[in-house]
Amino acid sequence: MKINPPQPAIRRNSASIWLNRIAIFTCGCCFVLLFIGGLVTSHQAGLSVPDWPTSYGWNMFTFPMKDWVGGIFYEHTHRLFASFVGFLILAQAILFWKFEPRSWVKRLSWFALLCVVLQGVLGGITVLFYLPPAISSSHAALGQMVFCLTLAIAMVTGKGWELQRTKMTERTQFGVRTLSLVSVIVIFCQLMIGAIMRHTFSGLAIPTFPFAPNGSVIPDFTSFGVAINFAHRVGAFVVTIMLFLTAKSLFRWHSREKGLIIPMMLAMFLLGVQIMLGAITIWSSKAVTPTTLHVSCGAAILGTMVYIMIRSRHTISAKSTLVVGANGVGPVFGKNVRVKSENGPTPLAPTIS
Repeated sequence: MKINPPQPAIRRNSASIWLNRIAIFTCGCCFVLLFIGGLVTSHQAGLSVPDWPTSYGWNMFTFPMKDWVGGIFYEHTHRLFASFVGFLILAQAILFWKFEPRSWVKRLSWFALLCVVLQGVLGGITVLFYLPPAISSSHAALGQMVFCLTLAIAMVTGKGWELQRTKMTERTQFGVRTLSLVSVIVIFCQLMIGAIMRHTFSGLAIPTFPFAPNGSVIPDFTSFGVAINFAHRVGAFVVTIMLFLTAKSLFRWHSREKGLIIPMMLAMFLLGVQIMLGAITIWSSKAVTPTTLHVSCGAAILGTMVYIMIRSRHTISAKSTLVVGANGVGPVFGKNVRVKSENGPTPLAPTIS
């Protein structure tokens, strides 16, 4: 078994420190942008400014503030802040290209820039084609992806990333690494369903909670809106199960790893808040505040689980398997090798990556 010798701590220069600060600020602004976008949808202000990239014929940066009234305020603010976030991600990509030594981090920053450009184009098409649900939902989903990308960049440029080393091993095949990955996928799918529900105005297709108007948990499927609304409720149940399974595995096998335990506790707290906000959204007939907070809390849960997924794969190695051979017994994981035995070579087995 190959064992890597201890690595000395990497000394961070001022450039790497500032790159991390910029990445954290960019990530925070992306989250704020998701909140502002939620306000636009909650106020149904997506077409308050009916042209793009101009605003009522004006350059959007020179549009008079005296005309920022009603829904125009939310839509125009959304455009300006989205432009600011796009500028931040562009500046981040350029700075990383110049000062970041790791090529894969540079590529990640350029990929984030590509996604945010596509995000802006989708936002414009959404307006020009009068809010088609497919494009509007894709716009919302891509916004979540950009947020997760900026979060990943902030993580890998931080001091903690350089100091962390793989020091734990999964005790079970379906451990934190696998469960957190599945949780992120399930949460993202749930947010996609929620976006479709919002942009097809199906949030109150089932106007009661926790039971449907027929008195049962399962409603009468009389329309697409009822189906997508029920799918969102089922998705919430699946997300809850996945988070509980991830938390159970984490607390059982890695209870002393505070860098994972604390975010997991935060995710469970946010899950409780999210369920309550979803109920209040229905009980209040989609009042603006709980509806927008429900969207933002969903993004926060996704971001927290993305953090746990990335950190667990950085600090926890895959489950090992004991292999008996001529040289004794040893754990192997990762790549494929051929282990020698007295009866000849055995089938391919994984080794340490």
